[in-house]
Amino acid sequence: MWKIFFTTFGIMFLAEIGDKTQLAVISCASRFRSPWVVFAGASLALVLATAVGTLVGGTLNSLIGEKAIRFVSGGLFVLFGVLIMIGK
Repeated sequence: MWKIFFTTFGIMFLAEIGDKTQLAVISCASRFRSPWVVFAGASLALVLATAVGTLVGGTLNSLIGEKAIRFVSGGLFVLFGVLIMIGK
């Protein structure tokens, strides 16, 4: 159990450092000058988004399997990258 916890924590922590979400939170904290309120709002949003992702992932895994999820996720990741590169 702890291995899963720390693996998930490490992946998410490293993935979030310097991404657009963190930059948006920095911007909001500077603009509104209420860092604790911004922290609370951002934390709740991340918790809810993670809860939705966890529920959807668990449900999809039981319906279509892990390999299909990896294939579709990888394909979407590549598609979004291509769309960003061509400016769509």
